[in-house]
Amino acid sequence: MLVAVTDFGSVWRRRFGKNPDDPRRFARGVYYNTTGIDIAGTIRQRPQIVGYARFNGCGGFNPNRPLQMIGRVFECAEPCVWQGQNKILFNRLLNAPAKPDCFLVVARAQLVGKLTIGRADWRSADTWLISFSECRDQQEAMLLMPAHSWMQTELGCFVLEPEPRRPGVARLVLASAQQE
Repeated sequence: MLVAVTDFGSVWRRRFGKNPDDPRRFARGVYYNTTGIDIAGTIRQRPQIVGYARFNGCGGFNPNRPLQMIGRVFECAEPCVWQGQNKILFNRLLNAPAKPDCFLVVARAQLVGKLTIGRADWRSADTWLISFSECRDQQEAMLLMPAHSWMQTELGCFVLEPEPRRPGVARLVLASAQQE
């Protein structure tokens, strides 16, 4: 499965090998990304749906420059549920541009309005919710979305529109406003 990154969640964790004598210990690091929200000036998880995206340092992911990964396409394992958590493994970064099967999308309430998670029709059937954090009026959701899939918020219906000339780039576009 090929997945392009449009954004990352707010919370990062890392894990390195336990052998301090291993010279490649940090090069083989593992990085986990999930959702979070601002609580009194600190980003915290407030998970309603627990999940994460996992990136391997040896797979081409550069933890020192995550913004350079935006718009890039990765070869990934199929998303799954493991120990009650949703997960997707980003195996390796592709060297050449490729058309992705779907996109890693992060939706924040301050940008797209409050998500209507829980309603039967809040997203297209081909969209997979990886992680969701919420507290009061703040929300952050991490989703896998194919091109032209949609999600419903309090503002209306947002559709994921790919950029025709750049296969790894897509953005959520308000397709129809919510009627009062």
